Amino acid sequence: MLEKSIKLVRPDGSAYHYSLSHEPLVPQQRSGFETRIAFAAAHVVVDPLRTTEPLTQSVIDWDATLTYREYLWSLGFAVAEAMDTAQRGMGLDWPLALELIKRSTAAAKTRGVVVASGAGTDHLPAGKTATLADVTNAYLEQCEAIEAVDGRIILMASGALAAVARDADDYAAVYAAVLGQVKLPVILHWLGPMFDPALEGYWGGTSIPEAMKNCLSIIDAHKEKVDGIKISLLDADLEVSMRRSLPSGVRMYTGDDFNYDRLILGDANGHSDALLGIFDAIAPAASLALSALDSGDVARYQQLLAPTVPVSRHIFASPTQHYKTGVVFLAYLNGFQSHFRMVRGAESARSTAHLCELFVLADQAGALRDPELATRRMRSFLLLAGVA
Repeated sequence: MLEKSIKLVRPDGSAYHYSLSHEPLVPQQRSGFETRIAFAAAHVVVDPLRTTEPLTQSVIDWDATLTYREYLWSLGFAVAEAMDTAQRGMGLDWPLALELIKRSTAAAKTRGVVVASGAGTDHLPAGKTATLADVTNAYLEQCEAIEAVDGRIILMASGALAAVARDADDYAAVYAAVLGQVKLPVILHWLGPMFDPALEGYWGGTSIPEAMKNCLSIIDAHKEKVDGIKISLLDADLEVSMRRSLPSGVRMYTGDDFNYDRLILGDANGHSDALLGIFDAIAPAASLALSALDSGDVARYQQLLAPTVPVSRHIFASPTQHYKTGVVFLAYLNGFQSHFRMVRGAESARSTAHLCELFVLADQAGALRDPELATRRMRSFLLLAGVA
């Protein structure tokens, strides 16, 4: 029997009791959505019993990691693999990422579902200044590795390129060389500096409007090789402006974890598809909402997604790059992994009070799949945190 009240803590250290009051959402299995493409960027599950030095090297629990992808596929989502949600560049290095890509792509083929994987330059030696040729070759090496397993490519933004590029022409040259070699259209990736400070000034612009103009110029020049672009700038107006400027046939994949509800819904001039880390955490609500949108039930779509927006805004609160902690915490509360441990010990990146508030918001959004299990696990977590 679920005890409805649980003792939580606030940022000032004071305690309060919260009573769970919302029923979990239970979506049906589906093979996809009719009116929107929806990629969920998925996290990885670390094996804490075999990871002896979490700050330097981690071991992935492949079974639990792939089981979670099976769950996302069963709710209609495509999976965006080996992206920043999987701690790419924050503990998930290229060799581990490639192994993940191989396993996930093989599983997707067996099921007949969609996975697209991140190709970047993160295997370049740290601390060594790269050249434009180094960056280009690094991109091509990872693209070729993904294509070798018949995988689809998400061309990730490169910190190494941001460090070496002098202007927009340098970006244009690198992207021209890479896009000229890929076999199938790719999804471009524009991650704002709030997610990765190393990407400040990406596309060679001194301002976001200038950067957007430079990016659109690259897309226009290679539109036959660009399926779409995923942008994560957390600015809905900028996304809409860029969406309206894209060439015909090139999709906008929203990566805006603050405003995804209205960007996916769209307006009279169009809508965004989605490639979102928050879909990992709110998969049931998002699946039901997208299904409602397929049926033309906008009111139901909004009713389902509206309570998830505070969850997402909390998970992605500054410093935004630590959002993975909240995503994995919810996976733990919901029984998708047996522990709250992360690559490189990233579970410590958010405070106890932050995770208490996440528990409350998740309940209010119907995002706690089994409230009794979630409450038991929350109590165990709080006990270790010194909350009696």
